[in-house]
Amino acid sequence: MRPRRKLLPAYSGRLLFGRAVQSVFLILVLVVINFLLIHLAPGDPAQILAGQSGDEQYLQFIRARFGLDQPLGAQLWIYLSGVLRGDFGYSLGYQQPVLSVIFERVPATLLLVLTAVTLSSAAGVVLGVEAARRENSFLDRAVNTFALVCYSVPSFSVGHLLLIVFALRLGLFPAQNMSSAGQETEGVAHLLDVLEHLTLPVATLTAVYLAQVLRLTRTAMLNVLGENFITTARAKGLEERRVLYGHALRNALLPVVTVVGYDFGMLLSGAVFVETVFAWPGLGRLMIDSLAMRDYPVLMGLFLAVSVGVVVVNFITDLTYSALDPRIGYGRRSG
Repeated sequence: MRPRRKLLPAYSGRLLFGRAVQSVFLILVLVVINFLLIHLAPGDPAQILAGQSGDEQYLQFIRARFGLDQPLGAQLWIYLSGVLRGDFGYSLGYQQPVLSVIFERVPATLLLVLTAVTLSSAAGVVLGVEAARRENSFLDRAVNTFALVCYSVPSFSVGHLLLIVFALRLGLFPAQNMSSAGQETEGVAHLLDVLEHLTLPVATLTAVYLAQVLRLTRTAMLNVLGENFITTARAKGLEERRVLYGHALRNALLPVVTVVGYDFGMLLSGAVFVETVFAWPGLGRLMIDSLAMRDYPVLMGLFLAVSVGVVVVNFITDLTYSALDPRIGYGRRSG
């Protein structure tokens, strides 16, 4: 049992430090690229903030107030210096620090994305295993057809369809927002209200990304079920469910973990469309509103938050590899 204690220490301290430095450098590069892309886009945020006012002095005041009158290189240096100090700037549209604006929306997006990731991963793995177990059966064909349909339809189309059918036509679920407007609920009543509003957005994201996990799990399981160690396990008289979930699935999960980690980043981008359709008050909706207002600081803060989230999830995915398969030893010494 002693080798199992080495699953997490498979990363040596030196490699952990190297990965951390690499991740920080990658995030800084992404910050610079996002900064340049946003500032090279057409439009004048000072004009948007000024509204209908055409007073040139007022425009100059706004540009000086938010540093928009500085050269692009100076603006980049000021922004990077602030990021290193933990200062992400001041929102042009919301008139408050960027971190405050983002942190207000983080819980809503995390609730939506983590719920969708959990449901799509769990359901996709179970359906994939059962489809591989009954290859070419009616269940297998039905699951594959369902996955193909879900994979082919964009998330915003699925969202509009669910919105029209279950919210507008049948009236089974609320159409928009995270909670009922004008109603102050607490405790269990508030939780049930949020879950009711959460159902359609989560169903939209889950349906799209479940298909990827399902198809990959089925393919990986079919490959593993043909291995000799599975034949040996069955010859020992082990229960079929234990063979499937205790032996085969453990070896088939590596590519699935890759997709789940990749899907987390994709779900963050897909949440932009879903949150827009259902008026969900998360980071995706904030991104759309900030784009409309040309709120540079908030947009750059959002891109940085998404970048950090994806880098952290990729790092956790690498650690999960080591836990699932001890042969993947990132901390092995060469020779």
